[in-house]
Amino acid sequence: MHKEQNRFFRIIRIFFSRRFNLHVDKADEDDVILSIRKNTDFVGPNLWTLIFAIFIASIGLNVNSTAVIIGAMLISPLMGPIMGIGLGLGTNDFELIKKGARNLLIATIISIATSSLYFWLTPLHDAQSELLARTTPSVWDVFIAFFGGLAGIVAGTRKEKSNVIPGVAIATALMPPLCTAGYGIASGNIYYFLGAIYLYSINTVFIGISTFLIVRFLKFKVKHFENKRYEKKVSRYIIAIITITILPSIYLAYRIVDKSIFENNARAFITEQFRFKNTQVVNRTFKYSSKGNEIDLLLIGYELPDRTIDSIRKNLKNYKLFNTRLLVRQGLNAKQEIDFTQIKASILEDVFRKDSASLAVDNRENKLAIPIPDIHPELKALYPSLQKYSIYNVVERRTDTLPADTLTQVVADFTGPFSPAERIKMREWLKSRLKADSVKLIIQ
Repeated sequence: MHKEQNRFFRIIRIFFSRRFNLHVDKADEDDVILSIRKNTDFVGPNLWTLIFAIFIASIGLNVNSTAVIIGAMLISPLMGPIMGIGLGLGTNDFELIKKGARNLLIATIISIATSSLYFWLTPLHDAQSELLARTTPSVWDVFIAFFGGLAGIVAGTRKEKSNVIPGVAIATALMPPLCTAGYGIASGNIYYFLGAIYLYSINTVFIGISTFLIVRFLKFKVKHFENKRYEKKVSRYIIAIITITILPSIYLAYRIVDKSIFENNARAFITEQFRFKNTQVVNRTFKYSSKGNEIDLLLIGYELPDRTIDSIRKNLKNYKLFNTRLLVRQGLNAKQEIDFTQIKASILEDVFRKDSASLAVDNRENKLAIPIPDIHPELKALYPSLQKYSIYNVVERRTDTLPADTLTQVVADFTGPFSPAERIKMREWLKSRLKADSVKLIIQ
């Protein structure tokens, strides 16, 4: 029995070791190091490519175009210096670390300067949603940077290069935060600048850490020096760099996770505790701080009595909102700073949400009411064998989906045969003549 168990576990171990073996298709170590070292440099073509990519990404953020931003991230060579730093840490190559850090700093400064110049010159100064999304990092950004970095270095150590590296460039999104930082400088908004640099730092640090881990896992040759004293000095520097890099990143990750948990709990608290028929929450603000969190609510409608609010405050602990202050503002008295723009936006949002369900139905009814033109003379001239026909707008419903589709249905009866090619030609003509989005032709 014991032998059978050992045999079973040995088979399982062999299966997983073969399936998940990173040494399969591994490129020559010297070629990998040479490739990463080459991509670490930011001179000539690499530098100009970076500048052009920054302009493209800035335009994409400015006009709120996701496709343009993705294109810029595909062009960007920013991954090179970060992977170079990770490789240097993993192989005790202090010169490569210094080279990668120097080039990354140069690339970062040039990127921010380029984006600042663009946003200073552009006539479009509004902060679009794509830009605002790069000012508030979340816990998912940490995971994306870490796993994206793992995928990037694994792909970089293969003989056969794939489309993983461009995918990593898109997923980890190094370019947009730098452009957002430039927008913060050009617009004089320090919070946008700090938030974007924060996100960029998270991406950079976790890509570097993931590169370091894979390099060590693949057992790349660690650099040794003839002068043992110098080797110990370099090792101490590298250990210090790793410690300085990893410890703050752990703290950053913890803070981001903790903030996300607080905001999720706060949303659940508001949704469940502020269910009143004649009172509505029109604005909510979450303030996360190490000194104590705060939930700031603005209510309209009938004012809630103090005892009701006190009772709600006692439920904060049930949602794990410890050390959280609940601030409730209600009524329109002059002592409170009421943001009427927020009230208006909330009311419009509520109206839109309530009416959106019936909007599609109204559109379908309006389309059904559109009169159908008389095309009898044209059909008679084009199709002499046509005996009779009927045209009407209908709502087509499927049993496997909820949405319905409105289309124009044409039923035609011919005396002779009607070929598939003629059917397609007639349907396209009907679609154009009737100005219909969709035509269903039935030949009897």
